[in-house]
Amino acid sequence: MEGVSVRKIKKICVFCGANSRKDVAFVNAAFHLGKVLGKRKIDLVYGGGKLGLMGCVSTAVAQHERQVLGIIPSAFTINNLVGETCGKEIKVATIQERLVMMMELSDAFIALPGGFGTLEELFQMISWAQLNIHNKPIGVLNINGFFNGLLSFVDHAVKQEFITPRARKILISATTADELVDKLQAFRFEPDPALSKLKWSPSSSQKEKLDLTLRL
Repeated sequence: MEGVSVRKIKKICVFCGANSRKDVAFVNAAFHLGKVLGKRKIDLVYGGGKLGLMGCVSTAVAQHERQVLGIIPSAFTINNLVGETCGKEIKVATIQERLVMMMELSDAFIALPGGFGTLEELFQMISWAQLNIHNKPIGVLNINGFFNGLLSFVDHAVKQEFITPRARKILISATTADELVDKLQAFRFEPDPALSKLKWSPSSSQKEKLDLTLRL
């Protein structure tokens, strides 16, 4: 990437499905993503446990001797619902608390194939970037065209003027792990001039949780 400034990414948060019934192509891609992160000396932040693609990515990163951090709601740990986290684990009370912590501890975000939970996490990070709560790159690994429909819908929303062309640039996509990480490293955040005036202040609580209260 000659001539392109590269941001330093030390930790990437990966969102993906926990369903164990998955296409072998998704499994291979998840393991390969973990391998790429490991070789690039990038640590992993994820939702914890060892189920589905989440387990594939975390296992591969750990095998390459990089740090793995699972952030998991306490409710999911009852009766070992999601399995043992591969690496360090932080338990939180709510899904929202998990998302905030993921945002704070990560330098970039990648979504692999998944369901409603994965999509919620992906679009939460996109909307927070649009609101200038963070300026970290976000991408989807489009394995076998899994995200084609979603990307087409987003482009349709741009044409209908519900999403601005500037905001559309927040969501990056690539078909290989190496290409996607390269794009994340080359990403340059372009905040909306109006939304960039919004002020978001950290909480002064003992737990130092992020306060997403809008300050006008």
